[in-house]
This record gives sequence, structure tokens and C-alpha cells, in this order.
Amino acid sequence: MSEKLYSILSQKLKSREDNALLRKLSTSTDLIDFCSNDYLGLSINENLIADVQQHAVAHQGMKLGSGGSRLLAGNSTLAEELELFLAETHQSEAALLCNSGYAANLSLFSSIPQKGDTIIYDELSHACIKDGARLSFANRLSFKHNDLDDLKKKLQKATATGTVFIAVESVYSMDGDQAPLQDLVALAQEYQANIIVDEAHSTGLWGEKGAGLCVELGIQDHIFARIHTFGKGIGAHGACIACNEVVKNYLINFARPFIFTTSLPDHNLITIKQAYTYIARHGVLWEKLKEKIKLFKQEIKANTIESHSPIQAILFAGNENARKVAASIRQQGFDVRPILSPTVKKGGERIRICLHTFNTDEQIKKLALLLNAP
Repeated sequence: MSEKLYSILSQKLKSREDNALLRKLSTSTDLIDFCSNDYLGLSINENLIADVQQHAVAHQGMKLGSGGSRLLAGNSTLAEELELFLAETHQSEAALLCNSGYAANLSLFSSIPQKGDTIIYDELSHACIKDGARLSFANRLSFKHNDLDDLKKKLQKATATGTVFIAVESVYSMDGDQAPLQDLVALAQEYQANIIVDEAHSTGLWGEKGAGLCVELGIQDHIFARIHTFGKGIGAHGACIACNEVVKNYLINFARPFIFTTSLPDHNLITIKQAYTYIARHGVLWEKLKEKIKLFKQEIKANTIESHSPIQAILFAGNENARKVAASIRQQGFDVRPILSPTVKKGGERIRICLHTFNTDEQIKKLALLLNAP
């Protein structure tokens, strides 16, 4: 690599450092977790871990790696059986496994919308939705967060030619609020638009057997595709796209992030199946988490964004302010992280709190006290 290129990269890093925006990796195993997306605590659930290990040992011919992409050596009966199980769980005609929610969104948005089509996404949609849309040849528009009047204006602009796709999240990753999905379905039907819902932060929580918010609302048959991520409420890794058979077969043939990616290994597939099974048998987990959310909302007096999910955003305007408050709380033994601009809009800097079934009432009360008087 040339010295000139080293210099360019170094200058960009220095600019971030000078503006207190430099990202760094860190570990925090000794702190109380109010940061991870492991809402139900399944990734550390000893009973589930033992169950996964038991099934892994019993699985004949289990390999440490998959050996290739699904279209080459990486497919298996285990993967195909899991897709059938996921389709049944999420009440869809079919399901396609992907290596992450990011890869799932890249697969969908980069391959299905064509030139002349339009993707209209909520402005607070996750980066992978925006990145996938950018990789397509479709036109791209954003609408104001959860603002159906603004969406309607964008739909009126977009419906002259081509197919229209509306992209939203059922539960938003930074604000923790929900999309107005039922009203969105009615609006999409009026304009013959196709809805894609990223259910990353509702999977495992809402809906029968943790099937997601769309299933809880009974609108799953009106959604073009749903992305269900396993690295959050499910406590595992990977994702699936819940869709019909035509969409699944199209993605297998045209979605480059799926076609050219080494598939998930056996142990991961077993973990996903057993985690869903555990959730189906322990509905009390979601009820317990809802009580934790209720307690936090009762205790917190600081400036928050209205949310009934385990994601609670406490606003501390200004990067330096949010950073200082988070650092002070971490010194008290709580793992919390500041979310800074430009990740969120300037003025919307915050500490993003994630609540879990394993957080005790005493821990929640103490954290709220620290947030109330930083």
C-alpha cells in the first residue's frame, strides 16, 4: 500500500479522533449488561445451552464448518428442515436462511427492486436497508419517521411507473418505538405498494412463539417479506427472510449476498431451532421482560423517547454530554453506551438502554436513579 494512501486513511482517522467520533472495540465482561440485544437472556441461558449441546452431540455427521455456500457444499437436510420450521413459526409460505440480518436486507433490496422501481424507506431504517437499496438499480426515497402523511406524498410521486416497495422496521433499533403497521398496510393497499418489514427487534418477543409483531397484529399475509434476525431476542446468530416460494426461489438465484456466502454451520442451525423451541415453551420470558420494561418506565424521570419495547432511549443532547454521562454510569458498574451523531441526528444523542429478563429490579432502579441525576 502506498504512503499516500496510508496518509489519506490516517487523516480520516485523525479527523474522527479530533471530533471525538473515533470508534474503538472494547470488552466489558465485568459490568452489568444494559447494552446487548439479548433481551430474553437466551445466549447465556444454562438450560438452553445444555439443550443445544445435547442435540449437537446427538446430530450424526455434525461438522464444525459448512464447507461452502448453500448452492455448493454448504446445504444440508438440517438447513432445509430449519427453513420449514421457520416458515411454520413465522406463518409464511417459505423461509430462506441468511448469515445475518444485514445480509438478509442486502439480499432483498439489492436483487428484487429493478430499474424503474422505487424503494421508500423510513428515515430511521437500519443502515443495512439503506445499503441494500443503494446496491439496487431502483429509485430511493425516504419518508419522515412513522409519518404516514409524508409517506403518502412520496407514494404519489413514485407510483407512475414501476413497482413500489415500502421498507420499515417493526420495532426501531435506536428509538425502540413501533411502526404503525396496520395503517401502513391500508396505505400500501391503496397505492399497490409492497411492504418489507425488518422484524429484528420484535422477533422472539411479540407474536405466537415469538413470531414477531406482524403475526401478533395478524397482518403477515399482507407483507411482501419479513426479515427475522436471530442475534437479538433469539440469542443466537443469523437470520431468515419469511416470504413466499417465488420470492425464496428468486433470491436463491439472484441475491448475491446469499449465493456467494459460506452458509451457517450445523451447531448454529441447531442453536436457532432449540432457541425458538425454548421460547415456545417459556412464554413467561416475554411476560417477565414486559414487567422489567414497566418498572424502568415507572422509575425513569429523564428525557426519554416513548417506547414500550426493551429498547429505551435516554436523550442527552450533544456528543460530549452523552459520552460523559455514559462513562460516569459505567464507572458505577453498568454497561451502557452512548449513541452519538452522526449515527443519530444532531440533538438526538442518547444513551441506549436495553432491558433484559436477567436484570434484577434493584439493578433497574439503581440505573434509573443514575440516569435521572447524571
